[in-house]
Amino acid sequence: MKIHLFLLICILSFSCTNPYKGFQNPESDYQIIPKPESLEIAKGKFLITAKTKISATSDLKNEGLYLSSLLSHVAKIDVPFDTSSNGNIELRIDNDIKEDEGYWLSVTNNKVLISGKTAKGVFYGIQTLRQLLPVSFESGTNPLTIPAVTIKDNPRFPYRGMHLDVTRHMFPVDFVKKYIDLIAMHKMNTLHWHLTDDQGWRIEIKKYPKLTQIGSKRYGTIIGRLHKETGNDETEYGGYYTQEEVKEIVNYAAQRHVTVIPEIELPGHASAAIASYPFLSCFPNEPTVVTNNMGSKAGKEFQANGNPKIVQETWGVFDDVFCAGNEKTFGFLEDVLAEIIPLFPSEYIHIGGDECPKSNWKRCPACQKRMKDNNLSDEHELQSYFIQRMEKHLNAKGKKIIGWDEILEGGLAPNATVMSWRGEKGGIEAAKQHHNVIMTPGTHCYFDKYQVDKEEQAKEPLTIGGYISVEKVYEYDPTPNDLSNEEKKYVLGAQGNVWTEYLGSTSLIEYMILPRMSALSEVVWTQKENKNWKDFKFRLNKMKDRYEAMELNYAKHVFETKTVTK
Repeated sequence: MKIHLFLLICILSFSCTNPYKGFQNPESDYQIIPKPESLEIAKGKFLITAKTKISATSDLKNEGLYLSSLLSHVAKIDVPFDTSSNGNIELRIDNDIKEDEGYWLSVTNNKVLISGKTAKGVFYGIQTLRQLLPVSFESGTNPLTIPAVTIKDNPRFPYRGMHLDVTRHMFPVDFVKKYIDLIAMHKMNTLHWHLTDDQGWRIEIKKYPKLTQIGSKRYGTIIGRLHKETGNDETEYGGYYTQEEVKEIVNYAAQRHVTVIPEIELPGHASAAIASYPFLSCFPNEPTVVTNNMGSKAGKEFQANGNPKIVQETWGVFDDVFCAGNEKTFGFLEDVLAEIIPLFPSEYIHIGGDECPKSNWKRCPACQKRMKDNNLSDEHELQSYFIQRMEKHLNAKGKKIIGWDEILEGGLAPNATVMSWRGEKGGIEAAKQHHNVIMTPGTHCYFDKYQVDKEEQAKEPLTIGGYISVEKVYEYDPTPNDLSNEEKKYVLGAQGNVWTEYLGSTSLIEYMILPRMSALSEVVWTQKENKNWKDFKFRLNKMKDRYEAMELNYAKHVFETKTVTK
């Protein structure tokens, strides 16, 4: 009798180790963004306890430590990682998975298994696991359960990017890391980091210290929207990232399988560099023209004291660009890139190439001589010469270039990738020429535009103007019908752009990207046939709760209608 009672107690004790065994999970437990390729719901839940361990082979140490840190630091539960133990959360490389970034995720009552073709795939499986955890996980609340499921998943596009302009307004290292974390959480893989422009040079170049001594600061900033300015704030604004800070950010991103692509603008948007080193201009002694005479008093005094060039204090496009006829210009840029290249392991360097007025080149004797010596018929071909020369230099250093779609003008550089922003026309033209393309049209992918229609815009923070709703982002397809199936293969993916003329705080950045970033993540990850706006909006309600638990500032407009049901 005692033996039977002992056995009964053992059986009951064993069955209670996981009270969720056999438990039927509600559908709300599986609201994942971006939507996976396939998801099979099962009964039961895996319970994370003090006995939970993570195991993997040494080649997945980065991913194991990342998951351990995520669970331990966010949820306040110590979940150790060990390459030698046999954990009940296992990470594994599986060559049966075909896609490099694909993963399989299996959750049962007793085991969590994340398999990937590569470490990237395993990492994306971890991001899905995060969304399967209760929202309360983000605020450190227990218990932690993971609903039983089998997921097989892989991305639609290889390039899934977010852009961040730090030239108009600059953001702390910690926020850039937070931005990278959001990119990773959405299974995106690229940060396009816009580091130089007319209003500020934001990266340390040791050979040219004036780029940060002078070029990193402006003496004031216009108040109000461009062409409707109401004055200048008369406040010095500046800052830059040291090379050590850049290394820290790039390393942080690499641990999350996010590639950081730097943008060093040329030949236009060069005012900050020219203010630092006026010889880079076609006309080094001509004063910088300030839009509508809206410059600061300090800037005017700086010019009056024998410094004709200043960092721009207004937004827009300016005639003072890098001189294409001066060999010292190319020497300067090659020197700058010599310090940029070791900092960024990315195969790409973004060279800008957009919005380059030709008026100075037309009246510059050195530029006209360059055109004559190289049989260039016009200034558009001179820009092409400029871009192709820089591409050849970077190719020789093992790098490829990306440029905005203006680099098509005058002839496309041989190995260039085109980032199409003025609609899709440039991307279509480049793909037809068998060049790689990244789609980022202003009609769907510019997150500095309003998220509400004109009637509501007066209540919103000031932006550059225009209107792109979450639904507008979600409906975007990066592969235009104008392309054949073969030409569509040259479309690498898409990117969301965040220009910061009117976004001066980290809170505003979050507000402008969320939830539009979530919509774009599904555009670039989820197969087209699996997308559905109503279904996405239903799942977005769960993501909204996660935003709040993570204390993110997000736009609530899409959630203010009545509750969405599938």
